[in-house]
Amino acid sequence: MVDPRKKTLQPPIYRSWLRLRAGRAYYAFRRYLLWCSPRYRWAKRQPGSDPLPELQFAHATPLRRNLRGEEEQLQENKIVNLQLAVQRLNGVILYPGETFSYWRLIGNPSRRKGYLDGMVLFLGQIGSGVGGGLCQLSNLVFWMALHTPLTVVERYRHSHDVFPDANRTQPFGSGATCAYPHRDLMIRNDTDRPFQLLLRVGETHLEGEWRSVVPPTYRFEIVERNPSIDQAYWGGYVRHNEIFRRIYKASGELLEEQFLFANDAIMMYSPLLPEQNN
Repeated sequence: MVDPRKKTLQPPIYRSWLRLRAGRAYYAFRRYLLWCSPRYRWAKRQPGSDPLPELQFAHATPLRRNLRGEEEQLQENKIVNLQLAVQRLNGVILYPGETFSYWRLIGNPSRRKGYLDGMVLFLGQIGSGVGGGLCQLSNLVFWMALHTPLTVVERYRHSHDVFPDANRTQPFGSGATCAYPHRDLMIRNDTDRPFQLLLRVGETHLEGEWRSVVPPTYRFEIVERNPSIDQAYWGGYVRHNEIFRRIYKASGELLEEQFLFANDAIMMYSPLLPEQNN
């Protein structure tokens, strides 16, 4: 019996530059229409707002990997890009009924605004582009939101598994990729209290918190199920897993386990390579 959660990925598709540009324009137009829709109450920037009193969840991710040459410079440029984007998101308060839109708040990461060339992944190829590296920020915001009662209403998974699992601290597939403006991260507050996003680019880590006005009622744990690596009919390898969330009472009692999403990604490295000893 075929598992309905498991998707058979097709081989990478290579489209002409004209097709790619037309597609970007089409989806960008649809996104701008969505941002004008009266169906949503959008969260707004609130610079200078004081932190809400109660921490809900905090997390940090390292800013640098062990890279060389040109890739190392792209990594330093990424940090500049993160600093600019964090200025737009830090302190945002998501009131009940409002929706957080990652790109609506950040805006177009253009060179005119000071964004630099950072590392990007496009159609399975690692390259550079203005504003590159901002996926680290969307990954962080998404991962933290999974540990709160907030509702993720739009998130895009990475279509390629770029790096092996060395030093991985989160389950494979637990991030959120982004591309302005159509690959957005949207989070809605369906609770009866406000939530505030706090972010900081430190010396070594990108740091984040979700805060609110009362202590957290529940504790959330993200777990991986049914991991597998399969060779596709077209020769490449596809990695699969499913992500679940366990919800506990403050007392520690498990209330329920929710299925969140399944991931299928084309691997950009060989799963048969021997593990390196440092």
